[in-house]
Amino acid sequence: MLFPTTIVGSFPQPEWLIDRAKLAGRFPPRVRARELWRIPEPYLAQAQDDATLLAIRFQEEAGLDIVSDGEIRRESYSNRFATALEGVDLDNPGSALDRSGHPNPVPRIVGRIRRRHAVEVEDLKFLKRHTTRMTKITVPGPFTMLQQAQNDFYKSEEEAAADYADAVNAEIKDLFAAGADVVQIDEPYMQARPEKARQYGLAALNRALEGVQGTTCVHICFGYAAIIHSRPSGYSFLPELAGCKCKQVSIETAQSNLDTSVLRELGGKQVLVGCLNLDDPAVESPEVIAGRIRKALQHIEPQQAILAPDCGMKYLPRDSAQGKLANMVLAAKMLRAEYN
Repeated sequence: MLFPTTIVGSFPQPEWLIDRAKLAGRFPPRVRARELWRIPEPYLAQAQDDATLLAIRFQEEAGLDIVSDGEIRRESYSNRFATALEGVDLDNPGSALDRSGHPNPVPRIVGRIRRRHAVEVEDLKFLKRHTTRMTKITVPGPFTMLQQAQNDFYKSEEEAAADYADAVNAEIKDLFAAGADVVQIDEPYMQARPEKARQYGLAALNRALEGVQGTTCVHICFGYAAIIHSRPSGYSFLPELAGCKCKQVSIETAQSNLDTSVLRELGGKQVLVGCLNLDDPAVESPEVIAGRIRKALQHIEPQQAILAPDCGMKYLPRDSAQGKLANMVLAAKMLRAEYN
């Protein structure tokens, strides 16, 4: 199918599940943030299951071809996985600068980073039990997790990134073994810290993909629109991803009005063209969304383009998120009629 449609990862969590005002009033948590949940611990897992079912249904009703679990069980895109690893002290967190330059409590590395057990496999199995559509699940990337940690153990960041990569590699292999159609690795800090990304981040990403059989995607963005409001018109780290082992690259173009000529440099990879502006809750028309994809099609082939939001939809009102996704699906239908 030309122009398949998908979500980047997160879908808005319902107000009855999580305190959305608290969530939006702080930086994304890097350590656990149980105070965000409205449901008492004995009932939380069941409530998260119920909310995940809603997220799946909303994606299906919008008409998406590839659905995720909405990351409903996560306080942020990265902390659920990062805090499950061996080698970090969560009771005595460290501090690291967020991509906005503000200090944030983070996991403190006190030993070798190791994956104790599969973290997201049960989430994927739940998703697959409740949809017949293609499935996608996301994991935080090794480079980004290291940037969101305080290193009190490793002699070098390269060594730490390699161990994070091995943990991600084991998780990805388990996710494909459990039936994932697409596994996405979130690496937004490659854009925020391009020098270190060139130094060792790309190598860590490729290490996380060694021996992996299946469709993988790397997502790189300028940060949540609800938190990071200033956006450049170009990426500081993107053409380098032509050298990664991922089949797909997920980018944003709508919020930044990206100069899409850079897509020529991605070496023929499939591109999740971010075409929904998450800085504005207003629902774009299918014509506006299709126009954003056409800008990309000046530089990539139709077979390379996948329609997606710019970033995760976590902070949007739910009605806005579903309306945007539904119109994105209509835009894909328009484009198929043009290019078939």
